[in-house]
Amino acid sequence: MQVQTRQGPAYGVARLTLAPNEPVKVEAGAMMAMSAGVTLQSKAEGGIMKSLKRAALGGESFFVSTYTAPPSGGFVDVAARLPGDITTYDVVPGRALFIQKGSWLANDVTVNIDAQWGGFKNLFGSEGGFIVRAEGQGGVVFACYGALEVWNLAEGQSITVDTGHMVAYEDTITMGMRKASGGGLVQSFKSGEGFVFDFTGPGRVWTQTRNPNELLGWISAAIGTSNSGAGPGGIAGGIFGRD
Repeated sequence: MQVQTRQGPAYGVARLTLAPNEPVKVEAGAMMAMSAGVTLQSKAEGGIMKSLKRAALGGESFFVSTYTAPPSGGFVDVAARLPGDITTYDVVPGRALFIQKGSWLANDVTVNIDAQWGGFKNLFGSEGGFIVRAEGQGGVVFACYGALEVWNLAEGQSITVDTGHMVAYEDTITMGMRKASGGGLVQSFKSGEGFVFDFTGPGRVWTQTRNPNELLGWISAAIGTSNSGAGPGGIAGGIFGRD
């Protein structure tokens, strides 16, 4: 799989160029376009019951799509749900990459993507808080909401990131989670900040400049103040209208 990105950083698209008969795994629904002759197979990863359990808990997509190029080769274009940038990462044996579930887009079939339940601390990240683990050998494609920033942390260097702004981090990073404020839950909610990740190097951390949870909150508030029962026009007016 060869990856070329375009339309970034605001509306990133990744072209996955495939060798003859080469397969690639793609997030269900992420395909934007593909060349003639590419075949698609979607299946429930790990079986129906395991996939249902993951879906109910907010894990990886119920269906993962496998695209396979014809004997002449081909390509698949993928894009994320939200506007933002797209990047790639080469996974090597013995080193894993942890990716926020909603950011993963595609990977070589030689890379294993596993939804890791990290306990209570993972409940508060974006899109249900699940983090997927990419391990094996090959390329991984992931996206962000807004612009992508990369933090290269030296040994012992730390950074604190809001859970909704975390995209990915290398397995050499030490990660912890805590309330943003020193007080209780009420104080955290009053401050406008909930939970944060503390990352300590060495290694890289990827963050996004926009928070999907904040977008959802803004839309919910806008719809709540629009004329109820006004139909699509009322909702659109509540979201996009000006006083």
